[in-house]
Amino acid sequence: MTISLTFLFIYSLINIVAIVVSLWKIFQKCGIKAWYSIIPIYNIYVWLKLLEKPIWWFILYFIPFLNMFMLLVSIWETIRAFGKIKYRHLLLGTIFPFAYMPYIAFSEKEKFTPISQLPKRKKTKTQEWIDALLFAVALAYIIRTFLIEFYIIPTSSMESSLMVGDYLAVSKINYGPKLPQTPLAVPFVHHTMPLTAKTKSYVEWIKFPYYRFWGFQDVKRNDAVVFNYADGDTVALENQSVSYYQLVRDHEEYFKQIYGNNYREGIGWQEVQNNYTIAARPVDKRENYIKRCVGMPGDKLEIKDRELFINDKAAFVPKNIQYQYIVYTNGTDISPKMRQKLDINEEDRNSASDFIRYGMETSADTNTIISLIDSLQRNPFIFIYCLNDETLKKIENLPNVTAVVPLNTPAGVRDPRIFPHSEYFNWNRDNFGPMIIPQEGETVEINLQNIELYRRIIEVYEGNTLQVNGENILINGQKTNTYKFKMDYYWMMGDNRHNSADSRYWGFIPDDHIVGKAIFVWLSLDKFKSWGEGKIRWRRMFRAIN
Repeated sequence: MTISLTFLFIYSLINIVAIVVSLWKIFQKCGIKAWYSIIPIYNIYVWLKLLEKPIWWFILYFIPFLNMFMLLVSIWETIRAFGKIKYRHLLLGTIFPFAYMPYIAFSEKEKFTPISQLPKRKKTKTQEWIDALLFAVALAYIIRTFLIEFYIIPTSSMESSLMVGDYLAVSKINYGPKLPQTPLAVPFVHHTMPLTAKTKSYVEWIKFPYYRFWGFQDVKRNDAVVFNYADGDTVALENQSVSYYQLVRDHEEYFKQIYGNNYREGIGWQEVQNNYTIAARPVDKRENYIKRCVGMPGDKLEIKDRELFINDKAAFVPKNIQYQYIVYTNGTDISPKMRQKLDINEEDRNSASDFIRYGMETSADTNTIISLIDSLQRNPFIFIYCLNDETLKKIENLPNVTAVVPLNTPAGVRDPRIFPHSEYFNWNRDNFGPMIIPQEGETVEINLQNIELYRRIIEVYEGNTLQVNGENILINGQKTNTYKFKMDYYWMMGDNRHNSADSRYWGFIPDDHIVGKAIFVWLSLDKFKSWGEGKIRWRRMFRAIN
């Protein structure tokens, strides 16, 4: 059941009016001037004074979203002052304040007792723990949902700006927190129950539409942004490390090679359906990714020989940006101890044979693959490393390293894994575009050559039907050659440019997928080191993210 924003607004308004009306009667019962209840802000001050609460409770009412929690606690305290101490009464006041608050206020049999005069109720240890737990869960839920949330970096896609094992504080209030779209969920669990592989942590009996509250700022170019993974609307539960859509494309390509002229489209899709458990996820329950926002709505974006250009100008280059290099040695690999000293992530090191196998699967640069195969016959110690400029210089000076060669893909070589996965675009990770990032209200011409650029926007993100019949494109059943965007879109890329699954692979990020801004690292643990080897990266702790 989808609940509209109009319904939520009316529901909230009814609750506010009901609380004000209730306070009118409660103030009368307590010998306070009833008209104080209709004076904004002052009515809260009087209410808290009546409940014998300290001034800092009143101050907390001015903190966005935390004031929602304070209002809830004030309702609980008011219910308690009327002698309603059982959990069922608190539950009624929480879910139906518009009815329960007026009931206790206007009922002649319900009497208000000052908090200090309430009989001391002896609680069992269990009751004390339950009370403390409910209070803590409610407060933490408000903070996590609307103010700040903590994440851990699981992959090396942002190395070495953000490293595997960095624990981040992510502000949701910077861009404005989103209204939870699936509110009926287990607190503090994202999409799957702990210790299970397939059990959902949420139900979709009630769904709210997308709504973003006011924030301090808009998304800015080069911000480190946390967002819901756009390709994550559908997942193969047994293989979530790969995009479901890429999994289907890989299977289709495989069967094309197997069946040749007898191939028919859809065989690969059916194979995926038969061998995996397929699940759909709402926007707020998709995986959280972090990348750098390099492209804003309306920007012209292009990558030429791995250099990013925005609006025909060279873009900002992160200080620790990484690329892949082929490292040739004189017969021995760089030692693990030296790799640790150079802060090389083990996930950013691959053997040349692994790269060759990947390259052959994706039809990557054939000349590079042939050269590596020939080199491996003479020297098996060839590795592919992701390095920033500082580490690159240090590796070049190692005595066992004979050469370090950039591993770039030349222009004109099409990588089928690169967005928009169409034969009309000979793009790869190092040579991409040019194209314009969609902007709300802008109209674009669509045709058979460029429709794959905008297909997911039209169908998935903005909820239209799209059909291609011969030479004709139909949107919602109407023939057209233009489309007007309903939302802003962004382009996200990892600072580890050659080891990042980002917008180059799955396209645009809609505004409703934006979660928050990464603001600082509060803890950093190196998963490749033991505690005795310096597992804690002290120099990274409480480091601002830029």
